[in-house]
Amino acid sequence: MIRTDETTQETISTFEGLISILEDGKLGYINAGEHVEDPAIKSDFFDYARERAFFIVELQDEINRLGKSTDTAGGGPLGALHRAWIDIKSAFTSGDAESIINACITGEEAAIEKYKVALEKNELDYSQAELVSKQLSSIENTLAKIKAKKNI
Repeated sequence: MIRTDETTQETISTFEGLISILEDGKLGYINAGEHVEDPAIKSDFFDYARERAFFIVELQDEINRLGKSTDTAGGGPLGALHRAWIDIKSAFTSGDAESIINACITGEEAAIEKYKVALEKNELDYSQAELVSKQLSSIENTLAKIKAKKNI
């Protein structure tokens, strides 16, 4: 792919959108880990938060390679709603694992959708698309693990 200022900006924007939802997920998992009582699930949630932090760094590295500084943090409106939903459910259910798991499923499904849209745009070069695909695959695996926890 030939890089122009416009395609570079589009790619940076795509990565920033992915970073936003990853930040939302990271904060959501930290919150979930703080509220769930089951030690194994708590540990998994903190592991997922660390993985999201690593994904953020990978995407920030790509943005830096494209010539833009990456000093952003915070998360987007969907994630803010997701975090608020976990807060509300936790407050009413005293850390009910099933409610928290359901909120995490919602967040992961939103992340997967955002990743698929990023790949469908066809604005990423091969190595960037490979990175995004690898992260998407990991998020899909995490979603499957979380859904399996509903049956425990």
